[in-house]
Amino acid sequence: MYDMGTRKRALALVAQGRSLNSVSKEMRISRHAITCWLSRPEPVLRTPPCVRCQESPDTPEDREAYSYLLGLYLGDGYIISKPRQHYLMVSCTASWPGLVDTAEEAMHRVLPGPSVRRSQRAGCIDVKSFTKHWTCLFPQHGPGKKHERLISLEPWQQGIVDAHPWEFIRGLIHSDGCRITNWTTRLVGGERKRYEYPRYFFTNVSDDIRQLFTDTLDRLGVAWTHCTRHGNPYNISVARRASVALLDAHVGPKY
Repeated sequence: MYDMGTRKRALALVAQGRSLNSVSKEMRISRHAITCWLSRPEPVLRTPPCVRCQESPDTPEDREAYSYLLGLYLGDGYIISKPRQHYLMVSCTASWPGLVDTAEEAMHRVLPGPSVRRSQRAGCIDVKSFTKHWTCLFPQHGPGKKHERLISLEPWQQGIVDAHPWEFIRGLIHSDGCRITNWTTRLVGGERKRYEYPRYFFTNVSDDIRQLFTDTLDRLGVAWTHCTRHGNPYNISVARRASVALLDAHVGPKY
């Protein structure tokens, strides 16, 4: 890669009538690079400028998609950030192709420029978007597992979640939640009958992420309870009929 100063100087020498070979030898740059610059004088940006890297940082233009993708990231996503490798990855169960499509669409809507790929492994499909700017958009990124470090939203992120709370809840449930049908029995007229009812679960080891989930449910008027299993308070349950109906209307089962 050559900087803009080198590019401009080479093009200026060619404009003076110098041959490509002489400019290439004098500046110790490839002749092919000069040829490319002549056909396309302005450099092509591989990705649009990052809204968070600007002198006056802004928020993503598609805030609805960002709120959903934030939920996916906090659940089943992580960022690889190495000197020569940067990407956001969300792991989706292979039996839910609709979720895979939705995750890929959300990445494109939040950052249209970077390439997005899918890679398959046993029972899973990983959706990856390649750019270093995901660390700007998800400042929760850091070394170690999420439940081993503090997870909190920055004010600009909280503003997006407040504006699009259902998308945030939908992303969290699509990553670490499910809709199931529970059943029990009861006596009706002396006869024991089976009774079924739908229920949502959200399971995450991070106390902070569960708190973000339940705080948002509170603002939406969704009733929830802790569901402790084997002494671990990692499960949030939504079982009341009116609250389940709200989640059905805005989230629904995975597909």
